[in-house]
Amino acid sequence: MSDKRTEILGSMDIKKSLFKLAIPAIIGMLINAVYNVVDRIYVGKLGTEALAATNVVFPLFALIGAVGLTFGLGAGSYVSRLLGQGNKELAQRTASTAIFSSMACGLGYTLIGLFFIVPILKFFGASETAMAYAVDYGKYLTMGAIFTMMNMTMNNLLRSEGSPMIAMLSMLTGAIMNIILDPIFIFGLKLGISGAAIATVISQMISTLLLLSYYLRGKSALRIHFKFVTFSLALYGQIMKIGTPTFLRQVLASLSLVIVNHAAKSFGDSALAAIGIVNIIFLMAFYVLFGFNQGFQPLAGYNYGAKNYKRLNEAIRIAIIWASLYCIIITIIFTAFATPIVGAFSDDPAVLSIATKGLRVFSILLPFMGFILMITGLYQALGHAIGAAVLSLSRQGIFLIPTVLILPRFFGIDGIIFSQLVADFLTLIVCTAFAMNIIKKLKKEELNMQ
Repeated sequence: MSDKRTEILGSMDIKKSLFKLAIPAIIGMLINAVYNVVDRIYVGKLGTEALAATNVVFPLFALIGAVGLTFGLGAGSYVSRLLGQGNKELAQRTASTAIFSSMACGLGYTLIGLFFIVPILKFFGASETAMAYAVDYGKYLTMGAIFTMMNMTMNNLLRSEGSPMIAMLSMLTGAIMNIILDPIFIFGLKLGISGAAIATVISQMISTLLLLSYYLRGKSALRIHFKFVTFSLALYGQIMKIGTPTFLRQVLASLSLVIVNHAAKSFGDSALAAIGIVNIIFLMAFYVLFGFNQGFQPLAGYNYGAKNYKRLNEAIRIAIIWASLYCIIITIIFTAFATPIVGAFSDDPAVLSIATKGLRVFSILLPFMGFILMITGLYQALGHAIGAAVLSLSRQGIFLIPTVLILPRFFGIDGIIFSQLVADFLTLIVCTAFAMNIIKKLKKEELNMQ
């Protein structure tokens, strides 16, 4: 591992380290948001039914990303700790195993998706009017599953070794291609919603090739080769210890979105499209937090592995403060400018009315989301599987699914909108308890070192 990477993770001023690790990750995640946002803005010009279809297909796309994150975050957390311990050989085996495993899963996902696309989309809540659009959009995204999964895996592995700029540049290239190709395929070649999906797949493929070339040219701190792949229960156990909570979180988030789609569908395609708009706007805001979290985790994991508790505690404190300040600013923006923000996606009055209200309600507890995500990221970085699992599954799964099943029965469309607020409040209570527990545990470990 190069001295520069070691310096960033192990000795550089914490604020500078977080900046160097987090900014490329944040930019990378925002770039990743482009794939969904640009598609929806262009697809929205095709009509409300087409826009509703993108919301139906989103869980399918999210599950593709979930598998990539499972290997990427799981292996990345372990690799950071291994590098902190100086165990480069096992770090290489972990990275190689994760990348080739995600490749195999991508191929399997494509086969399953193509054969069962219609029943899958029915399960995801596609209305009769949106189904044709959803099939055209979903089948092509499924074909590109291998690229999305490998991108997620390799991006997180590069961040874990202190090389976030390469991950960012590959995603930036793909996003620029997506912006260029979307109007060409959708309107120029008259492929409609299919063109949006094809543009996304081509862009993801370009990102994959750039990341692979970095490894193949020997630029990475870790060598990646099939000969390093280790089919070991112990190794997969370390990857899945953190990867599984991530996967389950994404699965439950997708399941909750499916339930929301079914609930919204009873109120028409306008409601379905409006809920989708609110979700994608919030996802854009959360992508910044996800990126910051991805920059924070290797810093926390490396110093925890190196037993540098003073540096670890400082990183935790600064990360929570910065993330919380960001959330407060975004809350003000979303509350004050809800109407024009929503208006970028649709000019349908019914869609605008529901989405504007939804965005403001969703924002009520947004100031606390930075704290929640940083504590969740801390549990993941330290390899604490149970805590990571509970925190990962709470907001979009354990609490959201019951509320979205119950509240709409009594409050109609308002029940759907307020379900996330209730889930966020309950998650905040749980996270506060877990934060107190992990801080106490770290203090105890630090005292035992003295």
